[in-house]
Amino acid sequence: MGRKLLQNRIAGSRLALPFVAVYTVMVWLLNGLVDENWWLQFVCFAVSSYLMLLINNLNVLIRVYSRMVSCAYLVLFCAACFLMPSIRGAIMQVCVVAAWLILFLSYQDKQSSGITYYAFLCFGLASMAYVHVLYFVPFLWLMMGTNIQSLSWRTWIASLIGLLTPYWFWSSWLIYKNDIAQLTGHFVPLTTFQAPFQHAGVSLGEIAVLALLAICTIIGIVHQIRKSYGDKIRIRLIFGFFIWIDLLAMLFLILQPQHSDMLFRLILISTAPLIGHFLALTSTRITNVAFCVLTLITLFITAYQLWITSYLF
Repeated sequence: MGRKLLQNRIAGSRLALPFVAVYTVMVWLLNGLVDENWWLQFVCFAVSSYLMLLINNLNVLIRVYSRMVSCAYLVLFCAACFLMPSIRGAIMQVCVVAAWLILFLSYQDKQSSGITYYAFLCFGLASMAYVHVLYFVPFLWLMMGTNIQSLSWRTWIASLIGLLTPYWFWSSWLIYKNDIAQLTGHFVPLTTFQAPFQHAGVSLGEIAVLALLAICTIIGIVHQIRKSYGDKIRIRLIFGFFIWIDLLAMLFLILQPQHSDMLFRLILISTAPLIGHFLALTSTRITNVAFCVLTLITLFITAYQLWITSYLF
């Protein structure tokens, strides 16, 4: 990385994250943070952004100084600003990021029942906000066995207890209120499916964001295949975790787009590290052009989303 192209100057700048943070706050304000009283959603997003920063720092996802993972997370979420109003989605998002952060701490530790418990406790809380994330639980167990390498009888049982803990407290409260039907009704949507590709409510803005995330994911996956030899095995496995979550969520979104509020968030959480790694650790004229093009496209999509919001409301 001898040549200091625009991409490299921004990726390695200590001002990049503060600048993007200010930009993000401006997008929230323009989209209706104050007028719509989205303060809880904003706080959840701010916490999830900090947790993404911790995921990058604690795991050293990028082997040089760069905040591109956090910057990508903020900028991509601004492009998907139609996600901002959802309280359930905001709670689910912060819980999932917390679950990933904690789960990665159990790497190669088959005795890490405590860590695993808290990771799945966060995932259980996420499922209380959006029950369909439970579809990903079997896949998480698979990832614990292959990429996180922490799966054992102890950690598997700990994961089950972690998932069930929020429901144990909730069911106790519902029994006290004599309203246990609310608990059973919570799981009914898991058995409800629509015919694939039949959801007519997908907007042009959502399609544009999905295309952007898909492009970033493809670039990130190709970059991982070609250049991951420079990372430690642990980092490669963590990025493999992000790749599989990303692909699974995209497949789910294509088949059942009515769950877009949840799935866009899962895709965004997984895509940000992939594209951040690419932008921070490449240094060619082609990647510099790709950086500029992706930035312009993302800004254009964000502006379009804000224009649509102001036009509609």
